Amino acid sequence: MKIIKNAEGKVRINEIFYSIQGESTLAGLPCVFIRLTYCNLRCTYCDTEYAFHEGDWHTFDDIINEVKSFNCNLVEVTGGEPLLQENVLPLLAQLCDAGFEVMLETGGHMDISRVDKRVKRIMDLKCPSSGEADKIFWPNLEYINVNDQVKFVVGSREDYQFALETIKKYTLEEKCPVLISPVFGAIDLEELAGWILQDKLAVRFQLQMHKYIWAPEKRGV
Repeated sequence: MKIIKNAEGKVRINEIFYSIQGESTLAGLPCVFIRLTYCNLRCTYCDTEYAFHEGDWHTFDDIINEVKSFNCNLVEVTGGEPLLQENVLPLLAQLCDAGFEVMLETGGHMDISRVDKRVKRIMDLKCPSSGEADKIFWPNLEYINVNDQVKFVVGSREDYQFALETIKKYTLEEKCPVLISPVFGAIDLEELAGWILQDKLAVRFQLQMHKYIWAPEKRGV
């Protein structure tokens, strides 16, 4: 898998914005989002296709200064797929050094072992309906710890069954918080909640809060 090696001290950014954290165990908190350009997956339900190619080059200093301007301690680096850019690793470390609480949203197909251990890694393991389940980098499940989170985006009963089997096979409930999120508009929420309760899963059922506050297609939120 080709990693993009940028000029030293720069990454390509799609957008930086201040909003409400819509997912994860920190949902509902104000957060600064740094969305990086590029993705090597094409999930069927992707809602950020504009990040595949759109973006401009920014220095670490410019990024950190812009983040500081929002006066918010919680920062999420997302994409696209942020781990496609080699320089995201030192950027994450510098954000931690600057005192921010840093989250990384990654697709679960990229090696997370080199990410600074201070970063809360949210790994989205792709279910069958995404069309990208065959890309999962399974060794990542050896690297996760209690500071991390594993997410399954579920759009069908098949997806749910895949999530259930993976959670049990890798004892994920014992390793870190596990998130189950519906594909927006694709599955009955009551039914999905019922499956979780029936199987007595110790997971967090989450909605994409930002899509209920603002229009689902709105950028920068």
